[in-house]
Amino acid sequence: MALQEHGLHLFRCAVARVLPGPMLKRALVLETGECPRLVLHGRPFELRRNLYLVGFGKAVLGMAAAAEDILGDYLVRGVISVPQGIQKLCSTQEGEQAMLLKPQSRIQVMEGAKHNLPDRAALKAATAIQDLAEGLTAGDLLLVLISGGGSALLPAPIPPVTLEEKETITRLLASKGATIHELNTIRKALSLLKGGGLARAAYPAQVLSLILSDVIGDPLDIIASGPTVASSHSVQDCFHILTKYNMLDTLPQSVQTVLSGSATGHNTPKDYSHVFNVVIGSNRLALEEARCQAEELGYLTLVLSDAVCGEVGTVARLYSLLIQLICLSAVRGAQTYLLKDKVEAALSSLEAQLAIPGLNCTDALKALQESQAGRPVCLLAGGETTVQLRGSGKGGRNQELALRVALELHRAKSTEAGSFLEEYKVVFLSGGTDGQDGPTEAAGAFSSQELVHEAEQEGFDVGTFLSNNDSYTFFTEFQRGRHLLMTGLTGTNVMDVHAVLIRARGG
Repeated sequence: MALQEHGLHLFRCAVARVLPGPMLKRALVLETGECPRLVLHGRPFELRRNLYLVGFGKAVLGMAAAAEDILGDYLVRGVISVPQGIQKLCSTQEGEQAMLLKPQSRIQVMEGAKHNLPDRAALKAATAIQDLAEGLTAGDLLLVLISGGGSALLPAPIPPVTLEEKETITRLLASKGATIHELNTIRKALSLLKGGGLARAAYPAQVLSLILSDVIGDPLDIIASGPTVASSHSVQDCFHILTKYNMLDTLPQSVQTVLSGSATGHNTPKDYSHVFNVVIGSNRLALEEARCQAEELGYLTLVLSDAVCGEVGTVARLYSLLIQLICLSAVRGAQTYLLKDKVEAALSSLEAQLAIPGLNCTDALKALQESQAGRPVCLLAGGETTVQLRGSGKGGRNQELALRVALELHRAKSTEAGSFLEEYKVVFLSGGTDGQDGPTEAAGAFSSQELVHEAEQEGFDVGTFLSNNDSYTFFTEFQRGRHLLMTGLTGTNVMDVHAVLIRARGG
């Protein structure tokens, strides 16, 4: 099996491990009998025809279908907000029918947020969810299903801020390279339901949240902008972020009013003792499954981090240096040792610059090198990179990262390390576990150290595509799209998976 096929296999296995249905069924148990109870992670809650459900996110349709199977007639009513077109896709995509609700379901499915952007359809769904929550009483239970993409699917701006104004600010911040933490800090401050707003709306009902994390470190107040968690951020944090990206002086008057006035009082800390939040799935689970599968395929495997973040160009340079170091490590000699020291120094400097939580490349690679013994190597990582938009092309962070890694490896081949790189086959994969990379139908892309040279032979200038943020166009046109990672919407979302596969030529 070729390296690219191995990479695809690892990615699919990683995604399968974090599919919402199986994870929810492991976390949620219904105990029937004289005193029926719902048990969430070992904690029991009494059932008395008092159970309601709401949800929002890219993985919530499958989560709701699993919840419906478990809860049966104990569920009174539900409303979920899911991506536009997901039901039609699940009905036609092989193996995805299990994500659909029953024909006579008590859960209302509302679709919106096309291309993961808040819209009027998503606002209508958010209003329906808010109405359900506000109608609950002290004897009720509200089961809340949350996954990545929930921010766009639960838009309810604080008046006088309009949906369009909030969306414009979010899009502009993203184009400037703002992190998901920064984006969601702003979203919370401008939202009725985020930053704990949904939990407050449901009070005094008991709120039970099942959360599929798509954020580094699994911070509950950042995932889907924390609708059931007290916000840990202040209005001053918002001003700091807006100042950082030179946006403070161009804010609409409505946003200034909300951030500066009494309307921000909704973010003040309150009692959340009626809320029980549980994270049921994360990027780490996906990476561990990929690690097990890679080892079964015979790879010497290392999980680097589940918290990879930073601008794609810098992260691509990091991966290039890691690949160079592994290829150099198999060769002995004074010249090689000097070159290794040079690459290690560059790697350490870049690692310090990125400050990725839990990442220690040097120590991890030393352990890998000591037991290498000629085996193929697999490096795995996860997280979410950022892209600074400078052009008007079409792409996503995963496709751009893959293309930038290819360019970095191509440049490295003209350095002292080039001759050692030539002795190995290298494949890099970056894919979004939700199956959608930016506003494209691709989940991500594969690349190799030969890709740029092959592209040049066919008249493609990789640098031009990258300067226009046009990675999707490149991968679609180059070699008939065979380097694109195409999975369709997966029904889950735990950020991105990166894989580096290295094998000696002839091995």
